[in-house]
Order: sequence, then C-alpha cells, then structure tokens
Amino acid sequence: MSALSSSDRSRRSVLRAAAGLAALGPLAACGGNTGREGGGSGKNLVQYFHAYGEAGTEQAIKRYAKAYDGANVSTQWITGSNFESKLFSALLTKNAPDVFEFHPQIQMVKSGQVAPLDDIIDPVKDDFNPADIASHTIDGKVWGVRMIDDPQFLYYRPSLLEKAGIEPPGTLDELVEAAAKLTTGKVKGLFLGNTITPVMNPLIWATGADTLTDSNEIAYHTHEVAAGLGKLRTMFKAGHLLLDAPADWWDPSALTQGLVAMQWCGMWAMPVIQKALGDDIGIIPFPVAAEGGKPAVTNGGWSMFVNAKAKDVDLAKEYVKWLWIDQKKYQEDWALSYGFHIPPRTSLAASATKLKSGLPAQGVKLFTDYGHFDNPAWTQAMIVALEGVVADSVRKGGDPEAALDKADATVGRELKKLFG
Repeated sequence: MSALSSSDRSRRSVLRAAAGLAALGPLAACGGNTGREGGGSGKNLVQYFHAYGEAGTEQAIKRYAKAYDGANVSTQWITGSNFESKLFSALLTKNAPDVFEFHPQIQMVKSGQVAPLDDIIDPVKDDFNPADIASHTIDGKVWGVRMIDDPQFLYYRPSLLEKAGIEPPGTLDELVEAAAKLTTGKVKGLFLGNTITPVMNPLIWATGADTLTDSNEIAYHTHEVAAGLGKLRTMFKAGHLLLDAPADWWDPSALTQGLVAMQWCGMWAMPVIQKALGDDIGIIPFPVAAEGGKPAVTNGGWSMFVNAKAKDVDLAKEYVKWLWIDQKKYQEDWALSYGFHIPPRTSLAASATKLKSGLPAQGVKLFTDYGHFDNPAWTQAMIVALEGVVADSVRKGGDPEAALDKADATVGRELKKLFG
C-alpha cells in the first residue's frame, strides 16, 4: 500500500530510521488511539501498524481484529514518518506490541526480538510465493508471515512521450535523454522521490550487481554502479528531476497533477492513477543501467511478526495464524480493496481477477520477471549508508567512488557484527 503517508515506506524507504535495532536506546513508547475492539474473551493483544495512506485501511484492520474471538485486539495506528523508530522504541518497553508489521531483518532474529512461526506456516508454506518464504527464512526458520507484495516501477504518460517523439526508455542512458526531452515549462521529466533514494537499489540491480553476495559480502560497489550514480547526477544537475514535491514518491499526485511525465511509484497507487489519467498511463521497470544488466523492479511489502517477549506468545501466534493464514477473505480484501497489491498466497494471486488484465496484469508480469525481494541481511544501518551515497554523489555532486567507499565502511562494520 502506499501505505505510510509519508515515505517506503512512509511507507517505504524514507521511513527507515537512521540506526539499527541494536543502536536504539530505551525511548518512550508511542501513544495514540488504541482502537480497542475485540471478541471479549478477557485476553488482550496489541498490534502495531503504520498509517497506510489509502482510505479505509485503518477501518479494515480494526474490523478484522474485532472479528477475532480469541482476544481483545487493540490496534496502534502509527501516523507520521517515524513508524520504525516508534516501533523499535516500544519493543524495548513493557508496552511493547504483541504482533507488529515490518520487514524481515536479521538483527531482529539475532537479538531474540521475534518468534519463529514455522509451526503456523508450515502447513500452508507451499501456498506462499517461494521468494517470500525465502526472504523470511533465517537460520532455517521462518520468522514472519507476508501480508502483501508491493512492486514498484516507473509510471509514464504515453501521450507526453509521443508528443516528445520518444519511446519508453529501456536503458538508463535513454531515461536520461527522455527526462531531458520531457522537461517542458512547468512539467519536469521525472520524479524519483524527493531524496532520490528509492531508486538506489534498482540502480544497483539494473547494473547486474546486488547489495550483498550470497556469502554476505559487499556487492554494490562496482564501477557500473558509480557510473549510474553519475547519470542520476546529470539529471539532477540539469533540472530534469522534480524535487521537493508536495508529496513524496509513494503518492502518485506528482504524476496525476501533471507535475511530471514519469514517476517512480508502487503498484498500490495504480487505481488512483487510472482514475485520474484513464488510459494515458504505462509502466516500465527501472531500465538497464550497464552492459549485462537487467531491468529491475523493487518488491516492497509488509509482513506480520510476533514479539518473542510478548506476555502470551502462543496467543499472539494464534492471532497471526487466524488472520494472515486462515482468513483468506480478509487477506484478499487487504490486498485488493485499498489500492492494488499482489497477494503472497499463490492461490489468492491466481484468483485475483482485478490483477488479470490491463495495467495490473502488466504490473504482475514485471514483478514476476524482474522483482527483487527483501534480503534480511541488509540492515537498517546499511540502508541508511546507501541513502547517504545518493545524498553525497547525486544531490551534492560528490565523487561516486568516494561516496561508495564511505558506505563500505559502515556496511563492513555491520557485516562484521552480524557474521564475524
């Protein structure tokens, strides 16, 4: 979902805090309306969700919780762009949630923060996208239940490309050229987010590199990635990128309001974009950025985890099983009624008629052909380090190799902590 209202994450990427879980100190837990509604069993559970941007999402989550008769389930609906820091701060207090949404992260496992969920997911494991299972498997155990898969790609206005006499770009060089030709008057060629960081990983993948190797060593620092950063800088310096937009990349308003001809955004925004622009919309993956590279699609998404230090871990697991494994009608509703998301359950994805034709079907194909899933070894501190690379080399115009060297120091320290 475009979920948070202010980033990857806000949803998505900007939402990530600057420090990893291990670096967090004991801060006060966040407050807010608990939304306590439940089955009246006398038992209590608390769940944390970030504030999704789509209308009806908060009401849906609380409606699902109310239908559960095994406990009174309170929902903390965390607004703002700092869900992550609030979550991890709360996890260090007596007011910690019993279950919470997040992304697979190895440090949560190594710190004993989350409980393994093999016992509830094993009977249906074969009905989940294998890549989702793999991304949630650490030390041979599954630690989270995927709720939605959220591919991200470039949206473009075919009418504007046709007017400029260009085709949808298939390479990064062509994207640079297209951004220049599409920048006219008050319309910018391209919006990659106010910080440009949402496309750092797609750039890496599109060169043929990756964030880490299979043996958890640095893989992103290549000459091709440095060259790609230079091309992003070219668009930035030339004024062909929209900057400081009223809403960030997760919100499609820059595109729907005619501020840009192309925008990086998620599949969750597709219904809103289609409503605003009709048939004048197309999608492409992040284009090939180096010889031997491939187009890239980020697969975002959210998963449900159980706090290993919850007062009643078994009850928390039972609730997660009930909602995100047993209740297919709620899982389908969550994936398809509030924006478009791909259900991680293969049986639900196969029956999702809203995703079977037109632009949604194209999104599913791009996800299938070019999607990259979470790497649980890629930690918060590593994410922030690469966000710094974009800031230093693209926005400030510094040497990309020097920026990557700086990131290497941080990532290397993190890898040493995790793997010795």
